[in-house]
Amino acid sequence: MAAEDVPVVTRAGEEDRQTGQSGGAVRISGVSIQHTPATKLWFGQVTNRPGYRSFPHHHGEAETGGYVLRGHGRIYFGEGYRQFLDMTAGDWVFVPPFMPHVEANMSTTEELVWLTARTPENIVVNLDDVDDSTLEGFVRV
Repeated sequence: MAAEDVPVVTRAGEEDRQTGQSGGAVRISGVSIQHTPATKLWFGQVTNRPGYRSFPHHHGEAETGGYVLRGHGRIYFGEGYRQFLDMTAGDWVFVPPFMPHVEANMSTTEELVWLTARTPENIVVNLDDVDDSTLEGFVRV
């Protein structure tokens, strides 16, 4: 049996932290090409501290699915990032390939934590930043 034919467990605290980052969105991977035999999947956790947000970015060709574990998140997208969708614990989100967006923690006191799966891998392309005042309702700590 080859190494890629058996399950691989990434222990708590041993996640890959050399993954693509985007400002206040901190990503760690539990399953990725960097430390498991996975070749077509990135699965990890994204955390936004209270009052923090990502830079505008997209995930290249990758399709992205997310599940909010705790907190109140908002994804800004569209022209000037004027459109947005809110999410809270238990919500799922799909972000299409190449879609510029900003992931924001809408709380100034609680962390936003979500699980994210991406295929084929964790692609993070940071774009030019925008002023917080252009993001409706966002307040930085």
